[in-house]
Amino acid sequence: MTDIVFLLLIFFMLTSTMVTTNALDLVLPKAKGKTDSNKNIAVSINKKLEFFIDKEPVSETELEAKLLTLFSADKERAIILRAEEGVPIEKAVNVLDIANRNQIKVVLAVRPK
Repeated sequence: MTDIVFLLLIFFMLTSTMVTTNALDLVLPKAKGKTDSNKNIAVSINKKLEFFIDKEPVSETELEAKLLTLFSADKERAIILRAEEGVPIEKAVNVLDIANRNQIKVVLAVRPK
């Protein structure tokens, strides 16, 4: 029985996709696994608590309006949340709240181990 579980685990690890984004140079937390990002939108937060949408600076107050504009055309997109190590969790949770309110998928970007 454990052999089957082990084989399934290996299968899912090998068939999962990995996320790669062309965004700001941030130090991200580590994790295993990646996701496809061909039509997703990167929301980055650096240590200076500056917000960026696909490398474009945006204020925290304008973030929701700009995301709604971008997602109005394609509901299949997802937000790739890239919060640099050391950013207060509240800032990342604010982005997650915006996504949840507007039924937008979110992927957390991390450095591979």
